[in-house]
Amino acid sequence: MDNGAARTAQPVIVAIDGPSGTGKSSTSKAVAAQLGLRYLDTGAQYRAITWWMVTNGIDIDDPTAIAAVAGKPEIVSGTDPANPTITVDGVDVSGPIRTQEVTDRVSAVSAVPEVRERITELQRSLAAAAENGIVVEGRDIGTTVLPDADLKIFLTASPEARAARRSGELKGADLHSTREALIKRDAADSSRKTSPLAKAEDAIEVDTTDLTLPQVIECVVTLVEEKRAGK
Repeated sequence: MDNGAARTAQPVIVAIDGPSGTGKSSTSKAVAAQLGLRYLDTGAQYRAITWWMVTNGIDIDDPTAIAAVAGKPEIVSGTDPANPTITVDGVDVSGPIRTQEVTDRVSAVSAVPEVRERITELQRSLAAAAENGIVVEGRDIGTTVLPDADLKIFLTASPEARAARRSGELKGADLHSTREALIKRDAADSSRKTSPLAKAEDAIEVDTTDLTLPQVIECVVTLVEEKRAGK
């Protein structure tokens, strides 16, 4: 579908959920770009507020302390799939939020209900503002953030495949350690009381273990186009 066709097509809200290392970000950005949709990486927002907490010396092990300041940072997400930006209080944090320090702490921060309420509100407002539609990727989009999304997709992959992809992204990180870290993150995200990682009942599951990225993108684009055609 060319960009002109995409702009005149029916608006569609696509929720793509799944654990780390399944290809959510790469797939979501490519699908949004191909179909003329906006794009939102919700994980970056949780990383951004975690970065702010760490930078400002908030005790990550104290949920009460985190809750008390959850509304303070101004988080702004750009939704252009070709250049998704993220700032905190006017500072570009697209690099700093990917550090290991933030990665190690984001589950604890994102488990705090006040944080999830704050970020969920931001996510819903961005989705509502996307005139042509949007691809929103995360861990609780189809279940909590946008339960009425037009299309819900849940990406999965084996722990081994996910670890291999993530260690590649981290430039040669130890495969075993990466796998263990992913499993630990899965457990934390799936067991938290507020908006746990879960597959929505009406989500379409796509196992990316044996698929190349172009194949995953093609699969999701087809699903979106079929949803649009059926409206």
